[in-house]
Amino acid sequence: MTKRPSIRLAAAIVVTKVVCGESLNKSLPEQQAFFSSRDQKLLSELSYGTLRHYIKLKEWLNYLLEKPLKPKEKKLHTLMLVGLYQLFHTRIPPHASISETVQATLDLGKPWTRKLVNGVLRNAQRQADQLQQLEKTNQNCATAHPNWLVKVLQESWPSHWKKIIIANNQQPPMSLRVNSGRLSRKQYLKKLLDASIEATSSNIAQHALTLCKPIPVLQLPLFSEGGISIQDESAQLASNIIPAQKGQRILDACCAPGGKTCHILERFENIELHALDCNQNRLLRVKENLERLKLVATIICGDATSPKQWWDGKQYDHILLDTPCSATGVIRRHPDIKLLRKASDIKELVKLQVEIIEQMWSLLKPGGTLLYVTCSVIPEENHLQIKKFIAKHKDASVQDIIGNWGHDTGFGKQIFPGSGDGFFYSLISKSIIKQ
Repeated sequence: MTKRPSIRLAAAIVVTKVVCGESLNKSLPEQQAFFSSRDQKLLSELSYGTLRHYIKLKEWLNYLLEKPLKPKEKKLHTLMLVGLYQLFHTRIPPHASISETVQATLDLGKPWTRKLVNGVLRNAQRQADQLQQLEKTNQNCATAHPNWLVKVLQESWPSHWKKIIIANNQQPPMSLRVNSGRLSRKQYLKKLLDASIEATSSNIAQHALTLCKPIPVLQLPLFSEGGISIQDESAQLASNIIPAQKGQRILDACCAPGGKTCHILERFENIELHALDCNQNRLLRVKENLERLKLVATIICGDATSPKQWWDGKQYDHILLDTPCSATGVIRRHPDIKLLRKASDIKELVKLQVEIIEQMWSLLKPGGTLLYVTCSVIPEENHLQIKKFIAKHKDASVQDIIGNWGHDTGFGKQIFPGSGDGFFYSLISKSIIKQ
């Protein structure tokens, strides 16, 4: 009989790889390959959850250990963090959380550590109140965020930073986009109710629904037939903002995985849309989404910083620029960002954004609009970036974005993570300068 692999150890391996610099998107699938679909779900929960609370759990473990572990014991360290996550953040019975984590030390090949792991987790149970009290004196415990990011959020958003922190530490909602070319949101909501799936309508995105409880995608009515897509409600605002008209030519720069591309095509008929991304593998996702939804776009593999390599020379009426950013508005979906993103990255990202927006501006027709988008909550990437751009370009002006959502910065609207993800939108028009 084949021995069942340890889900706890697999989660510890995933987290350890992230701590060592590997992305969660790479490390998790590698471990999931060894498990059934049911066990993959638990592995995902333990990996995401431990990373989401890693900074706090690490402080807790330091408090519980009589002496620090040796640096080489990285997997043992993260295995105990996985155990702590189970005890305090899941519904797994405590005895099962402890016994399964202790058992994982055998799979780790370190049976002599069983007593240590058992003792630490049982002490955590007994000292639960003391661990919770650490939040009052220890910023890492209180926020579960890196200190540099907490400082940036406090300085940038003194009235909002705490809510951002809280949202980042929660599991993200599962939101849907109804294909308005197929059926209305009201009609699809009825289909969900008929299937005993509860959902609520978004207050800010006209085609968005949020499930009360996430479910596997293939269990959703009409998904395979192209009736709906999975997309956060904040991300769905892009197609509402772009003032596209029939027959116009639109570029979706940095388009992968194609959610905004497809939404634009669902909303506007008879447009010419070019979907650009520099990653060939990610463009496969765009192609898959287009095919499922039976939509047509011209897919281009190219670098937005070097349009001469792929541009056909015809300017665009509208450009959607979902630029590379720190992704600090989607931390709850990608908790590895807390460990992988560094303060020094922001300066480099800002430089890249400047380079891309300058190149895209030259591809835009006079009289056209560029919608600048990030999933960041850091001002240097958002309204301060646009403020500098407007000061430099006399033919550029920020247009008002209609809608009762977001925080108006004067150079665009900032959405903080909450019912939707954290996003920034700025609609910039290019004037026709008379000679």
